[in-house]
Amino acid sequence: MKRKKIHSIKKPELVCPAGDWASLLTAVENGADSVYFGVKGINMRNFATNFDVAELSKIMKYLHAHNTRGYLTLNVIVMNHELNKVLKILKKAKSAGVDAVILWDMAVFSMARELGLRVHISTQASISNFKALKYYAKLGAKRVVLARECKLADIKDIVKGIEKEKINCEVESFIHGAMCISISGRCFLSSYSSGKSANRGECQQYCRREFSIIDDSKEGKYILGQDYVLSAKDLCSIDFIDKLIKAGIHSFKIEGRMRSPEYVKVATSVYRCAIDTFSQGKLTLALKRNLKQELGNVFTRGFSSGFYYGIPQDALSRRNEHKYEKVFLGEVTKFYKKINVVEILVRNKGLRQGAELLFMGNKTPACFAKAEEIQQKHKFVKTVKQGEYVGIKVPFLLKRNDKVFLWQKRKSD
Repeated sequence: MKRKKIHSIKKPELVCPAGDWASLLTAVENGADSVYFGVKGINMRNFATNFDVAELSKIMKYLHAHNTRGYLTLNVIVMNHELNKVLKILKKAKSAGVDAVILWDMAVFSMARELGLRVHISTQASISNFKALKYYAKLGAKRVVLARECKLADIKDIVKGIEKEKINCEVESFIHGAMCISISGRCFLSSYSSGKSANRGECQQYCRREFSIIDDSKEGKYILGQDYVLSAKDLCSIDFIDKLIKAGIHSFKIEGRMRSPEYVKVATSVYRCAIDTFSQGKLTLALKRNLKQELGNVFTRGFSSGFYYGIPQDALSRRNEHKYEKVFLGEVTKFYKKINVVEILVRNKGLRQGAELLFMGNKTPACFAKAEEIQQKHKFVKTVKQGEYVGIKVPFLLKRNDKVFLWQKRKSD
């Protein structure tokens, strides 16, 4: 009976971040149902690499060829002089076949609707109740990304309201990634300190820096350490992902358009596994523990359950807590497709047999491989020095100039 009930629960959509081509390819390769991305200048992650508006058609062609949806983020406050620019972007999005636009400025909303684009309301709108969702749905929104401050109990009530009144609007919630200490990112510290507004996608993250405080008498000096002045831990929902699925949330979002391709790879593959194994009735406590451990290998400031069970306790990050880091090794100089052997020029440090390697490039998703055997001039060797070439067999395709990194345990802060 229980297994039948699990199978009757609809799988949530897994929405993954892409700040550049490498991350976009990585998200698709690792099971994303959809990818969200921004174009330069008008989104909440202006310091990500982002994409040129001219690339929209290329992006959507690739995504649709891989049965993946693409969502364009236009979720900043828009100034009057930028309206024409935004309209041009929206027209490009329409012609490129973008599946939805994530926004919250009402001018952008109205222009997107006039063009017939599907609209998703950004978490920046701080929607936290059913009545607000209902109103946006009446205006034509097809999905609402709920405020991060929503409790799981509140989300359940919102979903029940949608079902009861047959509202044609979905709910999306963040399940993993960075959190802001301020309500839905309404922070003015960056704007006050440097004139760079968080609400324009330019947050300088002063809250995550180290500060010296000196009292007026100059008798006392205090150091507030790096990564914990007002720095929140990262959201991680893997411990209770089954409860989120049962709550009827339509879409799960992973934060991270400014994070690395290897972060996108691990986060996407972990939550893909969790969602799929739950639907099969095979998501065990042991598996969740293993998946959480895997998430801890890539960049994190420590994990928190966010606001799902109320205001988080002990949610300030004291240090970066990820277990592994990448160290630049060199780049791909040749790839022998018939035998799946890559030639690498070792530019930094050296390489030992058995080392874990990370490969990525503008047209190559993040991939891990172990240097089980390394060769020089058709002879097996155990070590390679800086400045030398080496051949390694890998189980995936690579391209010339792809970057190669050592993937190794990091020293504690």
